[in-house]
Amino acid sequence: MSSEAWRRQAEELRALAPRHVLFLCVANSARSQMAEGIARALAPAGVTISSAGSRPTGVNPLAVRALDELGIDLRGQCSKGLDAISPDGVDAVVTLCAEEVCPVFLGKAHRVHWGLPDPAASGMDEQERLQAFRDVRDELRRRLAVVFGR
Repeated sequence: MSSEAWRRQAEELRALAPRHVLFLCVANSARSQMAEGIARALAPAGVTISSAGSRPTGVNPLAVRALDELGIDLRGQCSKGLDAISPDGVDAVVTLCAEEVCPVFLGKAHRVHWGLPDPAASGMDEQERLQAFRDVRDELRRRLAVVFGR
């Protein structure tokens, strides 16, 4: 996705001023968990932030480490399936899948797609995988800073 495309989508979300933002990916272990943590840190008070996946597996320890570096603690978060999120009140859905088929959210929410690579899917050594998590983290932070005006 081009810089202009995600920026336009982020600005649309900002103008929408959603009261509940839901991040989706397949495992709800890396991208959507990091997005949830970053968004909670940036969103104004009163905005609900959540994440879910079509096949939740648990929060990836490298996602926890990558966000620890920013002072954001994911330890209280857990992977959830789509059935754990009521579509009522969800104003915006951000899907984050790139190579996989993203979960489908049935609801009337505004939808955007930010296809980012799954850092957990890399077959590299741990240091390279941690860098992949950092790269996705930094991209999410860049985009969510636009959404929340930070």
